[in-house]
This record gives sequence, structure tokens and C-alpha cells, in this order.
Amino acid sequence: MLGTVLLLLALAKTACPIPANVASRRAEALKKLLEVFGMEDPPAPPTHFKQPPQYMVDLFNTVANADGVTKNPDILEGNTVRSFLDKTHSEDMRFLFVLSSVAKNEKILTAELHLFRLWPRITDGPKRHHFCQVSVYQVLEKDKPDTPGGKKLLAARLVSLQTSGWEVFAITPAVRDWTEDESSNQGLLVTVQGPGGSPLDSPPLQFASGRGHHESKKPMLVLFTDDGRRGASLPTAGFPGGSHTYGRTPLMPTSLSHGVLPTLAKGIECSFPTDLKPQAPNLPAEMLVPKLGRSRSARSLDRLRPCQRHPLSVDFEEIGWSGWIISPRGYNAFHCKGSCPFPLGENMRPTNHATVQSIINALKLSEGVSSPCCVPDKLYSINLLYFDDDENVVLKQYDDMVAASCGCH
Repeated sequence: MLGTVLLLLALAKTACPIPANVASRRAEALKKLLEVFGMEDPPAPPTHFKQPPQYMVDLFNTVANADGVTKNPDILEGNTVRSFLDKTHSEDMRFLFVLSSVAKNEKILTAELHLFRLWPRITDGPKRHHFCQVSVYQVLEKDKPDTPGGKKLLAARLVSLQTSGWEVFAITPAVRDWTEDESSNQGLLVTVQGPGGSPLDSPPLQFASGRGHHESKKPMLVLFTDDGRRGASLPTAGFPGGSHTYGRTPLMPTSLSHGVLPTLAKGIECSFPTDLKPQAPNLPAEMLVPKLGRSRSARSLDRLRPCQRHPLSVDFEEIGWSGWIISPRGYNAFHCKGSCPFPLGENMRPTNHATVQSIINALKLSEGVSSPCCVPDKLYSINLLYFDDDENVVLKQYDDMVAASCGCH
């Protein structure tokens, strides 16, 4: 995937005026770049300034470093986290979340309702409670939820009346029903009762609604999903900043606080897949190999330097995506460049196949056998936090986007 990204970014370069045929190639390159990110078209930026939910920002910072590079590949359950805000803005503890942006190929792993618990009302007398029972129901009959068969219990537990803060309830079965049959989504109903399920005349516990409360406290549905997209067979490297060991245990949301276009690298040695390689008649030579005004001797010196990793900056603002991507603003994809001379030392991280190929090339034992190529041998994934077409905030992880190290293969 990384090699594809490097070529597409080269084609997307807009620094100089380009002929119509090259503009067409650039549009095609941007379309393919969107496919790398699992999209057909770029989402439209929000119509007005919108603050992403603090929970999603905190989750991004837990999963990734400032450049979006994954700290540990096993932190998330699945590769996508979607957040949805309540659409009812009701005061009667009814909630509705529109899930039309969930793709058909996404597997729902975990679904959670996040509600902000307000400071309890002060009550006097002998009937003062320290806890209330909060129940979350899937509504089956929109107009008659209190009739038999009108609702289905999803979660219930005792909640303290001593503090305020976020409460998280698992509602996975309901969301799976809704994604299989969109018309079955009649929303959720939340009730507050006494510790034994007894009715309360004036419930001391209230949750923030979408009306009359700060944006940061609005009811929210969070989905952990997986779209099945995986990278190539190259191993992933030991991830930067990944000193914490989470094993295969997913990071549960309750543990979190709510509260560039590349600088085209010189002399990339290896070829890209044939079906993505630009054809000579359609592209000026300077887009295939950047002209940086260096002498022939300097370029020759580059070829003599051993295989190693070099910076390759990707700036989403230059590509034109900064309106909908929240974080990161860009990242360093890196690329591999240098020679793989005979004999290959261990510092060049050669495969056994590369070692044999190097020997055959050096001894001229077979015609047409080139020396091994300097390529990524380990890769990092990156994470994007962005607004989708419905202005919901999404966190998505993409495999094989950063060259972690280089070797002779």
C-alpha cells in the first residue's frame, strides 16, 4: 500500500501549472488515493466550525502519536470507531441515532451509549436515595413503547447519585438489528427508578440531552467496527511509543476521559505496480523523477550510499483534505533509497532470497538478474480522525502507510 501512496502523491502534485492530460491523471490519482483510504469521494467539510467530541480526541491521542502513527496495533478492537450524536434533542430520555454512514461490509463489534450524568437534584427526608437504577431499552414500538412488546431491555445497573460524569451502556444487539434493517431503528428509551426498580415521583438523576446543554455533554453512540481491510503480508514493526502492553484486550471507552503532499524524494529506486505506473506520453518527465538541479556526480553518490530510510512528508492541506481531516495535519510516510551492493551485510537486513540474488548478480551467473532492491521491510499503520459526510466523527486505522525500516529484498 505504501508504494501505491507514494506514486499517487507524486501525481497529485500541484505546485506548477499542468496540461489538461496531466490534470486528468492527477484527478485519477486523487481518486485512487481516496480508495487507499476506503472512500469513493472526499467528505464535505462541516458547514460551520464543529468541535469533535472530546472522547474521540482522547481516543485518537491514546491510539496514535501526533503524526497519527499507531502506538500499539492491539489497542483498538477492529479498525474503525464511529461516533454519532443524538438527533431527537428530547428532554424525555428518548434518543435516536442515524447510522446511514455505517458501511454494509462493517462488522459491528461493540456499540455503546454514552450519557453525561448531571449533578443530582437535592432531595430531603427519609426517602433520600444514594443510588438509582438506570435501564436502557431498545424501542420496538415508537408510539407505544410502554406496552407489552413495545421495548426490549438492553442494559440496567445502579448508578451513584454522589457525583456527575459519563455513564456508558453496552447496546450492541440493538445496533446490529438497526444495521441489518434500517427501518427497525426506533431509537432508545432510558428510565430512572429506585434501587429495587420502584417508581420515583421525581427522579433525582438526570442525563444531559441534546437541548440546553453544552456540545461536549450531548448523548453519543460509539461504534467499534471492522471493515475487513488489511495490509499486505509485510510484518508490522515494533510501534513507536508502544511501551504499554495491551495484548489482544481492546481498549474499552470507559477507561478514557471524555472531557502533505510529499516533498518528492530523490531517486526512488524501485518500480511501482504496472497498472499504476504513469505512461510516458501522459506525464512530463519531471513528475516521474523530480528534477532538483543536482549534479550527475551527486546523483551517482546517492546510488552508492547503502540502503536506508529517508523522510517523505505528506501534507493533507496541500492535497486539499484539511477541511474534513481533524488529526493529524500530515505525517511522515518515509521511503527507502540506496544501493544493495555485494556482499550484503546484516545491517542491510537482506532476505535469504536477496542474498542469493546478490551473489548471482555479482558473479554474472545468469543474464538479466539485477541486484536486490532497497524497499520497506517493516511498516507502521496510521490513524485518521475525520468528519464523514454526515458530520459524524470517525477514527480509522490504515495498515501499511509508513515505512518503519528498510532492507535489501
